[in-house]
Amino acid sequence: MAHQVQLLHTTTSGTFSLDGGTWEVENNVWVLGDRKACVVIDAPHEVEPIAELIGDRMLLAVLCTHAHDDHVTVAAELSDRFAAPIYLHPDDDPLWRMTYPDLGYEPLHDGQRIPVGDDFELEVLHTPGHSPGAVCFRAADLDAVFSGDTLFQGGPGATGRSYSDFGTIVASIRSRLLTLPADTVVHTGHGSDTTISAEAAAADTWVS
Repeated sequence: MAHQVQLLHTTTSGTFSLDGGTWEVENNVWVLGDRKACVVIDAPHEVEPIAELIGDRMLLAVLCTHAHDDHVTVAAELSDRFAAPIYLHPDDDPLWRMTYPDLGYEPLHDGQRIPVGDDFELEVLHTPGHSPGAVCFRAADLDAVFSGDTLFQGGPGATGRSYSDFGTIVASIRSRLLTLPADTVVHTGHGSDTTISAEAAAADTWVS
């Protein structure tokens, strides 16, 4: 049941590299599950802090909101250590290959339901813009959505680098996220949580 589902959080620090530049970043990691099993949403920088949250539970999946290297740094290591599949939207394959030239993954698709423990699931929302295969994971029973780098406290994620587009991300947010219930909590890929209502209130001010 939903009330048995526990959400754990940590942050890890490292770098993000693309288009010849490298930046220091701190990423959020979300571990969602019950006493027996869980999923990890994004796998950045360091395995051990994430493994501590998993504990002795079965890891059902490593779920990637997108394939920028700071979100998938230790996806392969987590997958190997816990014998768990990696899930990614295939539209992000070109970015994935920059980090993992030869590693496969299970494809995500819009509307897909991912079981998390007993009687609980995440819904995949394809939200391109920050990257072509960016997705958010909606946990309707928790009134929450895990937005990766699509939506932050203060507006859309960055679109100034390769494989990104401002008009596309705004369209994704308006059609897929701002249509969620206003009290939905947004758990982001970087920084603080926000809510759909808070971001909707400022949406008319978004500019590229």
